[in-house]
Amino acid sequence: MPSPKLNRSESDRLIHDADGGLPRLKEIMARLRDPQDGCPWDLEQDFASIAPYTIEEAHEVADAIERKAWAELKGELGDLLFQSVYHAQMADEAGLFDLDDVIRAISDKMVARHPHVFGDESNAKSVEQQTRDWEAHKARERGPARVLDGVALGLPALTRAVKLQKRAARVGFDWPSTDEVVAKIAEEAAELVEARETLTEAEVVEEFGDLLFVIANLARHLKVDPEAALRSANAKFTRRFEKIENWLAEAGKTPNQSNLEEMDGLWNRAKAEDKDAQGRTAAK
Repeated sequence: MPSPKLNRSESDRLIHDADGGLPRLKEIMARLRDPQDGCPWDLEQDFASIAPYTIEEAHEVADAIERKAWAELKGELGDLLFQSVYHAQMADEAGLFDLDDVIRAISDKMVARHPHVFGDESNAKSVEQQTRDWEAHKARERGPARVLDGVALGLPALTRAVKLQKRAARVGFDWPSTDEVVAKIAEEAAELVEARETLTEAEVVEEFGDLLFVIANLARHLKVDPEAALRSANAKFTRRFEKIENWLAEAGKTPNQSNLEEMDGLWNRAKAEDKDAQGRTAAK
């Protein structure tokens, strides 16, 4: 059964209370979804339509952290928190659970999974041992299951690839070193290039997917987060290309009025500036 509603005056008082905290946010969400007076857009949404926004907000949190944009991080974390409140409100309306149930579940889980902090286990463990204990506890919670069960379908593809590979590695299905992974990358890349003229479009997509999957495996062996690495590469490309645009603008030109040779030269200039800036930062 959905949570009881506040009367209008109580609701208004809470919504306009700057110190209302989580109850205030919860009430704002309830009002947005109110069948009589709510927001038409919010009323049309369901779990599936909101899920992409949830993923987007999580990425924007990661982006702010990557850029060390601490002033923006507060707002991005608020946006992400609002997504949890949004899903909980829809679940409450459907009689499934409410926000208090969500908070209780995560609190119980954290206490249960940290007996070395909240229980009587010693906390004199390495980070690696604590990680192994965490995974073992998760496995006990899941009960008997197939090796790859529980790896969320909604994860970004590279992240999900790494998690699938980690699960398989636990039962010994893994290359022993990076050498074999690098060799497989070269093999997959060569196959794709050599056969691209004879493959169907679907087969090219499949082969390219295989290549990305092995690259994700290399990231795992190198203990690199592939999503973070690619975000960093995207940011670097954006920064350098914007410099190219700025330099062309100083010459009264746009990229469309330039050519590859000129832009490649400016790219190398931007690259050199980046390296100089990194060197100055390291020297401080």
